[in-house]
Amino acid sequence: MSKSFRLIFVFLAVVSCAKSQDKDANFVKNNYLKQEFRIPMRDGATLFTAVYSPLDTSVSYPFMIWRTPYSSAPYGNQNYRELHNKLALEKYIFVVQDVRGKFMSEGEFVNMRPYIKDKSPDEPDETTDTFDTIEWLLVNIPNNNGKVGIWGISYPGFYAAQSLIDSHPALKAVSPQAPIADWFIGDDMHHHGALSLVLNFNFFQGFGRIRDSLHIGWPEKFEYASPDAYTFFLNMGPLKNFNEKILKNRIPFWNETMTNGVYNSFWKSRITLPHFNDIKPASMIVGGLFDSENLYGALNTYRSIEEKNPGGFNVLVLGPWSHGAWYRSDGNKLGDIDFGEKTSEYYLNNYESPFFNSILKENKLPEFPEITIFETGSNFWKHYNSWPPPNVQDEEIFLDENFTLSFNAPSVEADSFDSYISNPAKPVPYTNILRDSRAFYPKEYMTEDQRFAYVRTDVLSYSIVVLEEDITFSGPLTAKLFVSTTGTCSDWVVKLIDVFPFDEPNPVPNPDGLEMGGYQMLVRGEIFRSKFRKSYEFPEAMTPGEVTEINIPMMDVNHTFKKDHRIMLQIQSSWFPYFDRNPQKFLDIYSAGETDFNSAVQKVYRKGFFSSRLLFGRLKS
Repeated sequence: MSKSFRLIFVFLAVVSCAKSQDKDANFVKNNYLKQEFRIPMRDGATLFTAVYSPLDTSVSYPFMIWRTPYSSAPYGNQNYRELHNKLALEKYIFVVQDVRGKFMSEGEFVNMRPYIKDKSPDEPDETTDTFDTIEWLLVNIPNNNGKVGIWGISYPGFYAAQSLIDSHPALKAVSPQAPIADWFIGDDMHHHGALSLVLNFNFFQGFGRIRDSLHIGWPEKFEYASPDAYTFFLNMGPLKNFNEKILKNRIPFWNETMTNGVYNSFWKSRITLPHFNDIKPASMIVGGLFDSENLYGALNTYRSIEEKNPGGFNVLVLGPWSHGAWYRSDGNKLGDIDFGEKTSEYYLNNYESPFFNSILKENKLPEFPEITIFETGSNFWKHYNSWPPPNVQDEEIFLDENFTLSFNAPSVEADSFDSYISNPAKPVPYTNILRDSRAFYPKEYMTEDQRFAYVRTDVLSYSIVVLEEDITFSGPLTAKLFVSTTGTCSDWVVKLIDVFPFDEPNPVPNPDGLEMGGYQMLVRGEIFRSKFRKSYEFPEAMTPGEVTEINIPMMDVNHTFKKDHRIMLQIQSSWFPYFDRNPQKFLDIYSAGETDFNSAVQKVYRKGFFSSRLLFGRLKS
């Protein structure tokens, strides 16, 4: 494709998207009345709130609330935004609110504002701001039916989840979707102590700016030379250089992150999971199996509510989606992987609309299965009454000699190992897609072909013989590694991969010349910083040359490895620049200098007592 044609294509795509958004906004303008308010909170601060009420007043409507730190724009009573397409057709009173301290709302913004259990009467948190908002709406917005629903994706998913705690009696239905739950263990900011570098630098350099007044626009990002992300982040060097060269200490939350490198009260106070007690509203948790940001939050928010509220209405929907793709795409594919149907339409038509309509309009609970989950590989929706499914059997798959995998434990022999050199100056990339460093990560990396990593000498790849029957991995995964290093701290990355047959047909049409024969589809990957192997609060160095056990909890999967496919595990010590580099030296990485980064010889053991393996649940038919 020529450069000029690409530019024309991009221009037409932007114009088409703009026309679609204009059309949606025009529908809202023709069917809704927009009003803007400043709703007072119990401490005196006012929160800017836009209310879209149906012009048809022949019936009363429930409220549908979206609380966001990302702006309730466009501002002004004559300026309309696109609303939730399907629910807008079905008519609700839509409420879009700037959360405390953002855009046109007063007060101080606090990232993942901690819940205050024993608060004073005028002390605010996100639960009280939601409660006070609902109370005001019920009294001041006419033609409401007295029922409230709340939903949100990602950060707004966090606010939706918070609304479940100490909830207003009128709040009947809540759908936290990809909600943030824990910013050190598994969501957004870190995975098991490793910093999500490319995501957080690009996010907080704009989002983290401190405002000096109420405002309606986003702040400008920092200006700097910006080659592809891998080159840019590698050339930046140690993490402290981001402040010295670009940020200049102007992003307070970045500074706080750089001074809180362990799982201390700063991070623990922000966890939502301990607080889901005595939940009254019905809840539907939604997440993406290929969500690189908040699958942890979706899974664990569901689990926490389920464990603390037996008998309550709490269901989980997981589709083959990247972050927010159930709302932002038709969900038929991710990158090169086709799922055979428009999975987002299935969810919106069969779950999201019925969930809110049944509870808020028909005054009844929907008849949903407890678990609705897409089974990738086989490409079918499955329904279960618990998660993991009741017919799952715990099994293990072991690393074996000659870079193979086996369902049988290796024979007890002298310990043997495979090794590689991990060099922080040339870290393993997380993707083969080159993008400008100012762009967010390519979401399709979660299913990306791993052949680019397979050929590297600092990646160990183990595969099983061709499968003679289908096998479905369902539920949590844990990698149990026995390793050693010549350094004192290392990262360990484990990837579960579905290797397609060499005669796998290519897509038709195939404009990009994609070669599916031997495709190594990433199913799940996880990173673990070894100094946290015993405690996230109190890190410990590794002893050079000493065999050490590292247990790596991985996100849940629901994937069928088809007959004639192969199962592969890849092991490496960097996944850059999605995650920051480990100097392979025990120290505070956030204050590390240029000379602290060293190569290390990494050994992965696979015999006798030290048998590295993957623990998984196998779905029995």
